[in-house]
Amino acid sequence: MRPPMSDLLPIRRALISVSDKTGLIEFGRFLAGKGVEILSTGGTAKALRDAGVPVKDVSDHTGFPEILDGRVKTLVPQVHGGILGRRDLKEHLAQMEQHAIAPIDLVAVNLYPFEATVAKGASFQDCIENIDIGGPAMIRSAAKNHAGVAVLTEPQHFAEIQAEIEAKGGTTLATRRRLAAAAYARTAAYDAAISGWFAKQQGEDFPPRLAFAGVLRQGLRYGENPHQQAAFYTDGTNRPGIATAKQIQGKELSYNNINDTDAAFECVAEFDRPAIAIIKHATPCGVAVAEDLVTAWDRAFLCDPVSPFGGIVAANRVLDAAAAEKIAAIFTEVVIAPDADEAARAIFARKKNLRLLLTGAMPDPAAPGMTFKSVAGGFLAQSRDAGHIAASALKVVTQRAPTEAELRDLLFAFRVCKHVKSNAIVYAKNEATVGLGGGQPNRVDSARIAGWKSEEAAKAAGLPEPLARGSVVASDAFFPFADGLEAAAAAGVTAVIQPGGSMRDAEVIAAADKAGLAMVLTGMRHFRH
Repeated sequence: MRPPMSDLLPIRRALISVSDKTGLIEFGRFLAGKGVEILSTGGTAKALRDAGVPVKDVSDHTGFPEILDGRVKTLVPQVHGGILGRRDLKEHLAQMEQHAIAPIDLVAVNLYPFEATVAKGASFQDCIENIDIGGPAMIRSAAKNHAGVAVLTEPQHFAEIQAEIEAKGGTTLATRRRLAAAAYARTAAYDAAISGWFAKQQGEDFPPRLAFAGVLRQGLRYGENPHQQAAFYTDGTNRPGIATAKQIQGKELSYNNINDTDAAFECVAEFDRPAIAIIKHATPCGVAVAEDLVTAWDRAFLCDPVSPFGGIVAANRVLDAAAAEKIAAIFTEVVIAPDADEAARAIFARKKNLRLLLTGAMPDPAAPGMTFKSVAGGFLAQSRDAGHIAASALKVVTQRAPTEAELRDLLFAFRVCKHVKSNAIVYAKNEATVGLGGGQPNRVDSARIAGWKSEEAAKAAGLPEPLARGSVVASDAFFPFADGLEAAAAAGVTAVIQPGGSMRDAEVIAAADKAGLAMVLTGMRHFRH
């Protein structure tokens, strides 16, 4: 017959060993005030003792000293037996009494800062020494035996447990189960960070088992559609952008807001000069660079004056009042930039629903990283598309080489092309998009759509001819037939940039020569599905 277990368990003995000592002293004082015996180790014991909190060293509790430079201090039966022993089994209680193992009712452990040690570029050996062994073992033990033990793995757990003990006299089973789930998530994330680091040390980008973890940034009202649930997680890489941004004002971000804002900021980060990217449904509807953000805005907006309504605007410079006035003149869901001056913030503040996000920095478009996409039964992993093409890498294949102005626009268009859904076609002039087509099952339709949009934009602006007249065109992949290039030529382009590599390259080159176009090949494709 098993002794009955109570849902509400008082705390008589606690083991505390924390790397992050936020809230430690207050919690220690609270437990001591409730008559709880506190066991601790190393720096945690010293911090408690220095604050006047009664504490017993684990080595005194176990009768076994810390050895091997502190690598072994809690990996002993007196600790793990006290955590793992089931209070509802007479045989467990008898064995614990036989071996003088005292029950431990609460375990508060946060781990050696392995992730932070790696992030600061520490040596291999320093990283190894910051792999916690005893901590994860105690956490996992306490989580397994959550029926009789509360496990705290984050500083914020101190206040939660303190409030529950104060109100109810102990910890409830529901709370212990929730904390146990959080504990296993923490050790899983910790092990994922270690395994990922080890794989990199071995030069393995794609190891046999790939583990990664996220930290909940915020729950979302719904996903892409109201009937879908969603949440936003950060991955700890601290890449400047949507995951690190501070929201200055506006409504809560939605799933689609986050997805589109990320696309906008990554696009505008491609450029060194002041740039504006206007994004709708994760694809650009206008991108431009100029000497200032106001001019960049005007040129980007001219490309498609209809789609920006309800869209996302990204800038790669500090937003000033002049730029803010332009952006705020239309309904905009989100504005993201590295910063905004006080005048710009005041202008945006008039639009209560507009979300203003400031990141403090720009992401490096050439930095390595990974992207993931779920599929049925698994996921795809790949390196981020950090490919850039310099003018020196281009191969001229037509009778006419591009002019200096055409070359500048070709390189600009190809960078934008990387952020347009395939099959992507970008018309550009004076480092501004003047026609965009993408997401079509064939390239010729994208070319025609981009040309049609340039005509509509010109009409809206009261201009006498389509914006694409005298522009250049970028294609994210090769032209499989000459028809796509011919559609671009009909729209009025003068030069072409594309990867090349089609079986019909000779046919496409001949069509370019016939139309008097200059064409360069990159040898690099930029599919974006």
